[in-house]
Amino acid sequence: MQKHISIKVSGRVQGVFYRASTHDEAQRLGLKGFVRNEPDGSVYIEAEGDEAVLDALVAWCKQGPPAARVSNVEIHEGIWKGFTEFVVKR
Repeated sequence: MQKHISIKVSGRVQGVFYRASTHDEAQRLGLKGFVRNEPDGSVYIEAEGDEAVLDALVAWCKQGPPAARVSNVEIHEGIWKGFTEFVVKR
């Protein structure tokens, strides 16, 4: 089943290549959407794809890249937006 989720990742997740690593992981998984840094120091992700593949992204987000220290991951289901690629937003 295809679905849309948003993910907010908190902790030491900026300045540790979290966005670039998320992009690489989403590309590897074949997901569409985006990742961006938030002013509060968190990372925000919107992703669309197969539910099982999204679960794999969420599991990855709980660890992140080696230098990251993830303290919290919030996931919300959303409305399908029809993204065509996965991009890093500045």
